[in-house]
Amino acid sequence: VQLQASGGGLVQAGGFLRLSCAASGSIFSIATMGWYRQAPGKQRELVAALTTSGNRNYADSVKGRFTISGDNAKTAVDLQMNSLKPEDTAMYYCNIRVVTFNYWGQGTQVTVSS
Repeated sequence: VQLQASGGGLVQAGGFLRLSCAASGSIFSIATMGWYRQAPGKQRELVAALTTSGNRNYADSVKGRFTISGDNAKTAVDLQMNSLKPEDTAMYYCNIRVVTFNYWGQGTQVTVSS
């Protein structure tokens, strides 16, 4: 099973993007679905996560601006990003975690110009 991410691009500060991620097949026993990002020279960090019980966690830097949504049945997870800032520039990776394994998407680049 592979995760396919899409929706990245170049946007001006204050703009918005929506990232989407879908699995090529079924994934069972999902624990969390989420998005991570990695900027050049920095470690990969959690942006937002969604548990199967519906709990959402966000990095402090994106709270109030980003919204994660997911569909366990379709094994898809989206990230709506509003009020983008230059510091949001990074490669974004979707992630689906099951008990013993992490599935990762290939990454989609988000670039926010000032």
